[in-house]
This record gives sequence, structure tokens and C-alpha cells, in this order.
Amino acid sequence: MLNIHNLSVSFGGTFLFEEVTFRLGSGDRVGLVGKNGAGKSTMLKILAGDFKPDSGSIATEKEVRMGFLRQDIDFEQGRTVLEEAYQAFEDIKKTERRIDEINHQLATRTDYESQIYSELIDELSDVTHHYEVLGGYNYVGDTEKILLGLGFKREDFNNATDTFSGGWRMRIELAKLLLQSNDILLLDEPTNHLDIESIIWLESFLRNFPGVVVIVSHDKMFLDNVTNRTIEISLGKAYDYNKPYSQYLVLREEIREKQLATQKNQAKKIEETEKLIEKFRAKASKASMAQSLIKKLDKVERIEVDEDDNSVMNISFPVSVTPGRVVIEAEHVTKAYGDKTILKDISLLVERGSKIAFVGQNGQGKSTFIKAIVNEFKYEGSIKLGHNVQLGYFAQNQAEYLDGEITLLETMVNAATDSNRSKVRDMLGSFLFRGDDVEKKVKVLSGGERNRLALCKLLLQPINVLLMDEPTNHLDIKSKNVLKAALNKFEGTLLLVSHDRDFLQGMANTVYEFKDQKIREYLGDINFFLEQRNAMNMREIEKKDVVVNSNTKENKSVSYEDQKKSKSLQNRLSKIESQIKQLEIDIQNDDKALASNYDKHIEDANFFVAYNKKKKELDKLLEDWEVVQGEIDNL
Repeated sequence: MLNIHNLSVSFGGTFLFEEVTFRLGSGDRVGLVGKNGAGKSTMLKILAGDFKPDSGSIATEKEVRMGFLRQDIDFEQGRTVLEEAYQAFEDIKKTERRIDEINHQLATRTDYESQIYSELIDELSDVTHHYEVLGGYNYVGDTEKILLGLGFKREDFNNATDTFSGGWRMRIELAKLLLQSNDILLLDEPTNHLDIESIIWLESFLRNFPGVVVIVSHDKMFLDNVTNRTIEISLGKAYDYNKPYSQYLVLREEIREKQLATQKNQAKKIEETEKLIEKFRAKASKASMAQSLIKKLDKVERIEVDEDDNSVMNISFPVSVTPGRVVIEAEHVTKAYGDKTILKDISLLVERGSKIAFVGQNGQGKSTFIKAIVNEFKYEGSIKLGHNVQLGYFAQNQAEYLDGEITLLETMVNAATDSNRSKVRDMLGSFLFRGDDVEKKVKVLSGGERNRLALCKLLLQPINVLLMDEPTNHLDIKSKNVLKAALNKFEGTLLLVSHDRDFLQGMANTVYEFKDQKIREYLGDINFFLEQRNAMNMREIEKKDVVVNSNTKENKSVSYEDQKKSKSLQNRLSKIESQIKQLEIDIQNDDKALASNYDKHIEDANFFVAYNKKKKELDKLLEDWEVVQGEIDNL
């Protein structure tokens, strides 16, 4: 499906990758991995045609459709979520408009015997058939299914896209890609803005995708659950194996050990041969033998061991001073944006040394609560910091606060104090910014490199309480492991917002779930939380109307009136669905009748009036279905 041959890209005379070759075929789900700055996103841009390599070629089969999920997206103002998602169906919408135009002409014209009228009926038959082939009768339902799977609610569908955060806009863009009939999906960090439930849904979707998927991701568990092949870009080379990420690491290490053993044996034989050559050179009678051995040695193909870039960050979060026993005390915190309440009457006590994870769907208030603690906006209620508390805050979009026009060194010097300004070069070095790297402008850094710089900058201030909001976004897997080890060693208090299951494991001893403006406490780690919430199917959690939990103090039951109303609505919904199904069959039969014998119907002036009436009834029933389904969801 896609052939990449001898691809090379260099920047400033240094190769990002050199003469990389691989082939992608149907069913390949490739994890494209490597350190930050190794060239993963550049490779995706080359495959998508956004960027030209210095040399090499890319060959694709004819009419291959490719979808690319980029990190920066740009929506047209004024569209609703549904309208933006429908952009995935450009051909269908265009065909739909043409069908409406033809039907309007047929309904308003009276020249039934004319050539033009006859041609319109022919065109309607062709266009309707094309509409059916494109999936025109299914796209509305498919769109709703994908949007719901990615975490949207039905009441979100008609809201304008510009009312949503960047993370939710990324979901809309992802929905469009999944709805298109693409043969190849190129996904650059698709999980960065997804919560755990949506990640699990996306994993299931991608596992069943029949085409090619190439994923740049630093989520180890996501890669293991989705991919069947790993291509790692390291030190300008590509290492390609038909294994998910974790299995690939084991296999590659085994191969390197074999290469090292073989290289060692070869080196020993070469050394012995060289000694013989030196011995024979000293004797005239053995000179010809020495020359023969030299020629033989020259022909030996030296065994090379795959290079491995093991450079990693060196992080530690020292505790500045010991705070009091209670570090954060929140009482009756409420926060609303306009008419939308995010948090309502939240009370929470955080003691010194706690390791706490905040989880839940996007938009449920995790980041909002963290921002309230650092007093980023006004809210109702109170949040008090304990004695000697010194907060260190890493925002979800921390890298965006960096000034792109100044250098890395200037960024650090500007944020440093008199006591640590002399250490900034050493600090940058420990975060893998060495030599001339510190003179680079921030804007040329990759997303992961910016996150590393933001973490480095965080260490310039005294800290004993860390508030970390999605700190692993864009970080490569090795950097995430180093960060996780540093946070585990941190002797202060940690409040961590993350959707990364692998990163969260072993990090927290208490989990707070944010849902429906409230929080619920789970006295255990992330695995305990997932067990309590039926771990393996997070989507079912959202479908349950009532959750029975031994820790729950209130037991809410559905009233008889609500049960009665729900049953009535369900019956009404079933009736509407039956009517929709029958009307769709009737319209399809009319289309076939027109296609097979339009001469007969051309004489029937009432045929097209009835045809248009059916279409209007169908549109009305679809609207009724949405209203009734919305009422059921609200119940």
C-alpha cells in the first residue's frame, strides 16, 4: 500500500534519519517511536505529503486515501460539533445537495413531457444510486456513534466548536478522520487530549480498522494494546519489527546481545589473524602467506551492533522545607463558567506526604480544581494552604507559556534567582540540552522538548507540594519513565492529573474521581480504582444510571414516575425508529422505480410530490428521534 525507500532528512548538516526504508501494508498498525526530536512527527509529515525529504522516494497505490491527525488544527468559526464532523462526508453532502436541487426542480416544474424533465429524472436516479453507494443513508448514525464514543454527549452536538477547549476540538478532528473512508491513518499523539474511557474506546476502534495505522505515541499501554508492529527511529536509523512496543524492546535487546557476542568472537579471530600477519611478515619465506591473510582480512565484513540512544534526563525534585501536617484544605468550592457549573460544593483535605491522582472524563473539573488551588481565578468557597507550603505547578499547557522567540538559556536565566542563576547550564544539561542546544530558540523545539524545558524551569523555584496536570503529554517513553521515578522519590506532596494508565500505576495511594460536579474518593491506587469501576470496560461506567458501591453513603433509586416516563419514552422511540425504517425503505423503492422505469412515472404528476413529502417526513422523524433520545438520556 505504501513503500518508503532510502528516505533521508537533514537539518543544519546533521541527519535526522538517513536512507530509511520500510513498507506498509493492510492490517499494519505501526507504533512509530523514538526520543523527543528523533524525527517521528517529521516522518508523519513526509508520509502525508506535507514535507519533502532531502532524498528517497514514497510510492503509494492508486486512489489510496490518507487521513492525518495533526497537532495543530484550525476550525471554521460558527460550525456546530455535528456540522464540523459532517465535513468528513464532503462527497455525501455534495451529493445530498444535488439530490435536493433536482427534487426541488421536479416538484416546481410542470413541463413533464420535456427533454430537460426527462434528463432530470435520469440524473436523480444516477445521483441517488451514487448517494447510496457512498453511505448516504448511514452517515448520520455513524457520526453520532463516533462522537459518543469519543466522549461527547448528545446535548453537545449542536454547540459551536469554538466553545470547546483545544482537547475537545482535537476529538472532533479525530472523529472526522475515523468517519472518512481512509485507507491509511496517520495519528500524531492521538491520546494526548483523551481521558481513559475515550482511550479504551479508540483502542477498540483501531484494532478493528482494516487499513494501515501509523501512530506516534508515548503511551506504552496504548501502543501495546493497539499496534502489531514497531518502528523506532534512533540516531538516524530505523529499527523495524513485527511486535508491539514492549515485546519489541525485549526482542531488540536479545538481538543486540547476540550482535555483541558475535562481534566479540569476530574481534578475537581478527586479532589472532593480525598476530599471524605480523609473525609471517618477519620471514621472507612467509611473505606471500602474510599477503594472503591481509587480503582475506580486508574481505571480512565487520559486524556492527545496533546503536542505542540511552541518554535520559536526570531529574530530582528536592523538598524545600517541611510544611505543616495539613497542606491544602478546600471547603465548599464551587466554580461555574457562565451557566455551566463545573465544580459544586467540593471539600477536600490534603495531608503532608500524600500522593493523590485526579481522574475522570475531560471537562469534569480536574484541571479547574488544580487552577483553583493556585488561585488562577475567582471561585466560591475557600482553599487554604498550610504552614510553609510552597507550590510547584505544572499546567497541562505549560509549554505554551514559554516564549518562542527567546533561547533556552534566556528562558532559564530570566526565571532564575540570584542563588541558582549560575546553575542553569548544568540544569539544562541534565535535561539533555547540551552544548549549542541552549542557544536554540524555543520555537524550534518539538512538543516533548518544550515539556522538558518547562519541567527544568519548574525546578528553579522552591517546592514541597507538586501540582502536575498531564505532565507526560509529548514526553517520550524513556523521559516518562525518568519523570515517574523522580516523582516516586519525591518526599513532598503530589497531586497528579493524568490519563496515562501506565504512568499512574504505582504513583498514587489515593484516587479522586471527578464526575457530575462532585468528587469521589478511592483509597487505593489506579488499579484499585479501575477494579472498582469495572476496569476493563470504562464505557459501561458512563452508561450506568446507578452505581452501587460499598463506599457510597447514599443509595439513589429511580422513582416509579421516572420508570413509567422512561418506559413511555422508550415505546415512543421504538415507534419512531420503525417509521424511519419504513420510510427509508419506501424512498429507496421509489429511487429504484425511477431508475428502472422513469417513463411510467413521468406521466404521474403526483409521484414527485409524494416523494418529497416522504423525505420531509423522514427529516421530521429524525429530529423527533433526537428529542426523545435526549429526554431518555436526561432521565
